[in-house]
Amino acid sequence: MAASLSTTTLYGVVNKAKNKKVHTHPSFNHISSSPKFHHIPNSPFQLFISPKSTFKNSLSKSGITPSATSAVTESTINLLDTVKVFDLNGNGIPISDLWKDRKAVVAFARHFGCVLCRKRADYLAAEKDKMDAAGVALVLIGPGSVDQAKAFSEQTKFKGEVYADPSYSSYEALQFVSGVTTTFTPGAGLKIIQAYREGYRQDWGLSFEKDTRTKGGWQQGGIIVAGPGKNNISYIHKDKEAGDDPEIEEILMTCCSQGN
Repeated sequence: MAASLSTTTLYGVVNKAKNKKVHTHPSFNHISSSPKFHHIPNSPFQLFISPKSTFKNSLSKSGITPSATSAVTESTINLLDTVKVFDLNGNGIPISDLWKDRKAVVAFARHFGCVLCRKRADYLAAEKDKMDAAGVALVLIGPGSVDQAKAFSEQTKFKGEVYADPSYSSYEALQFVSGVTTTFTPGAGLKIIQAYREGYRQDWGLSFEKDTRTKGGWQQGGIIVAGPGKNNISYIHKDKEAGDDPEIEEILMTCCSQGN
């Protein structure tokens, strides 16, 4: 996180959280608390969307992978076609090339110094054997420079591929939220404390580099499952606040189960 959280601030977050129930948000603003899942054949924009609280119940009742359209529009796909990301050697590639010829789980970090993003990287990497067995690539993209991406990769020993998006264009195309109110929340504060207890640490040097401090400190990320095919985005989760990880079963059901 770009701004420093003092001990007093963190205790304030904890106290506030004790007196206020933290709401679990669904994956999209426009989805109601009782979502319906629709299967539309032959659509290039089929999506699996499920709030955390209803995911397991939905699966047990239906026995199938739900899907829906409307969250990723054709205009979003067209915007992604214009986005370029950079590998650790500084080579630029269109972002859609990451899933054009393969299926990939693509995680979008808040920024490369973020403690919660380091935890997310481990949370996904812990399932990489299952992804490998299904022929699915694991990718992490962060808003920042190639040098920041290299530092993140070296520090975390992340098992997947790491790319930098210096222009934040992918975040804008996917309409990931940004703002102070999505960063400093009771839920995010508790997740930061838990991450520190588990041994994760913020890289404050990366967090306070100019681009992160002036532009990306309040940026939230998300996770998509995409490919094969440039227009094939089969799952998207947009973080509502810092540390808003979806259930890992959601991701694995979409990326790695037979028939998907």
